[in-house]
Amino acid sequence: MNSEKNKKDIDSEVKIQKQDSDFITETIRQRPINKKKLLRRTLITAAMAVVFSLVACLTFLLLEPVISNWLYPEEEPEPIEFPEETEEILPEDMIVDDSEMEPEPEPPTEIVIQDEQIEKILNGIQLDMEDYAEMYSSLSGIAAEAGKSVVTVTGSVSNVDWFNNPYESKGQTSGVIVAKLPKEILILVNYEKVIDAESIMVTFCNGTQGKAELRERDANTKLAVVSVQAEEVGKDTADLVKAADLTTSSSNSAIVGNPVIAIGSPLGNGYSVCYGMVTSNNISINMVDSYYKLITTDIYGSQKASGVLVNLKGQMLGMIDGSHNSDDMKNLVSAIGITELRKVIERMSNGKKQAYLGTHGTDVTPEANENLGVPYGAYITEIEMDSPAMEAGIQSGDVIVGIKEKEIHTYGDLVNALMEGQPNETASIVLMRQGPEEYVRMEVDVTLGNLE
Repeated sequence: MNSEKNKKDIDSEVKIQKQDSDFITETIRQRPINKKKLLRRTLITAAMAVVFSLVACLTFLLLEPVISNWLYPEEEPEPIEFPEETEEILPEDMIVDDSEMEPEPEPPTEIVIQDEQIEKILNGIQLDMEDYAEMYSSLSGIAAEAGKSVVTVTGSVSNVDWFNNPYESKGQTSGVIVAKLPKEILILVNYEKVIDAESIMVTFCNGTQGKAELRERDANTKLAVVSVQAEEVGKDTADLVKAADLTTSSSNSAIVGNPVIAIGSPLGNGYSVCYGMVTSNNISINMVDSYYKLITTDIYGSQKASGVLVNLKGQMLGMIDGSHNSDDMKNLVSAIGITELRKVIERMSNGKKQAYLGTHGTDVTPEANENLGVPYGAYITEIEMDSPAMEAGIQSGDVIVGIKEKEIHTYGDLVNALMEGQPNETASIVLMRQGPEEYVRMEVDVTLGNLE
């Protein structure tokens, strides 16, 4: 009995262990993957990543300049101002009134030189070839030093010919450095050679080149200021070149008959030099809202001449421009005087537009004031059609004596006042208009335009 019972117990225990073993060896099947749900989650994750990246980029772009300016504030560039011209002593200023002269002690002995003695002294002065060589060597040295401020400006334009072959056309002209700033170099140039250029390259006196950008131009003189970044040319070139000396006067009658040097491209080709003398500086150039004087010389050059005129001190007298020459002096080198150009260069260097009134005028002479009673001011000789001056009712024959609370005594004063104005600015103009018996004072408001 016991044995049977034990056998049953053993069989029961084995059966239980077998059941336990079967449970343990059962295969666990994974839940099937929902591919649509997985794809949706993947797309959502990728979209969120893209959105996060865009937000991060926009935040960086917007905040980076603010943070940089806060951590490393950049100083605003100061307005460019050229020094006023230095005063030169005129011959008539050298004559002193007898009443202002202090009595000089009489010399112990009076030396009298007869005509025969003067002739002997003059005949004793002889110049040989070495003297001429030394003189021209000195002139060459002045030209070389002034040439450090002269550059060659090249404008390039890409085009296609009749056979669909690409080609590149280039226009060259000479320019002059008018300002050398810590980060950029400003150059005055005739913009007709570069205005339509796709790229502008400036070649400095040592052959280094730099890419230039147009800063501002002047519609009257066809001049423009272009800028070259200092890092474009390197420290050695930036230290070598220099800005031209613009402090001399070109309107002083004392410069007539004095030697002058033309540098740049007076013969039409780059880096040429010519010597001569000033023959006149009182020819007025008739342009709208402007007042310029033309300097003429006896230098025979190219009708496409460009560059600058300098005196024997290396100071710039004017920008070469033969477009204003008369028909009988087409090949003589002429220039627009620096006295009248200085304000224009300053305006363009600061990137300011030219305010437009639309007048042509001249100064009132003392004879007109005394004999005809014309008041001193800017005498208007012509009004441009559809100009702000015409719309305001200004007429030929009017004399402008004030603008924006500034007194106007000459036409040059009016031009300088417009240089300080801005397009779309409203200016109050005071003028004198001839009536039946006398000139009548009038005031008009003018909205200045933009001279293109």
